[in-house]
Amino acid sequence: MSDSRLFNRTYEVLSNSLDVSARRHNLITGNIANKDTIGYKPSDLDFQKTLKRAMGETPPRKMSQTNARHLSAVDGDRFSMNGSNSEDVDLHHLDSVNIDTEMGNLVENNIKYRTTTEMLLRKMAILRHTIQEGGR
Repeated sequence: MSDSRLFNRTYEVLSNSLDVSARRHNLITGNIANKDTIGYKPSDLDFQKTLKRAMGETPPRKMSQTNARHLSAVDGDRFSMNGSNSEDVDLHHLDSVNIDTEMGNLVENNIKYRTTTEMLLRKMAILRHTIQEGGR
């Protein structure tokens, strides 16, 4: 789909960005949910590195294409959700999850998600406008 002039690489980047944000959200909320778990190690993923890795991989095909014009079916789980352990973890205390850090990460991730969604909506609005004007 990246060769198409109508659906350029922007859609692929925005889609992968939304996927990475959703996965990071799950990790952060998991950290917050396990705040009172003794010995829990908070984990997170680097948004930029994960997005670059997701963009560099070629998506595996589930089904074969019988015609070059058919859409390809791709596996939605192209990158792992395994995060890395934070360095500021104190395993000897109950409060190994720093709630302020996690809430800051959650807000940052939410801003990235909302910005990406807004960019996707604007891209769709441009496409809708182009289709409406072309039909006149």
